[in-house]
Amino acid sequence: MSAFRCPECGFTYDEEQGNPREGFPPGTGWSAVPDDWPCPDCGVESKPDFEPAA
Repeated sequence: MSAFRCPECGFTYDEEQGNPREGFPPGTGWSAVPDDWPCPDCGVESKPDFEPAA
């Protein structure tokens, strides 16, 4: 599983953990997250702006 980080605030979406608060249960792959999904912490960046987390 992979993780993706918001370049603005550092929020990390981890596929293994998902984000139940946003409607993505654990195991939800990044490909299942809509492209217009905004960062839930800062709201500045959207999915296409996220970067792979190292």
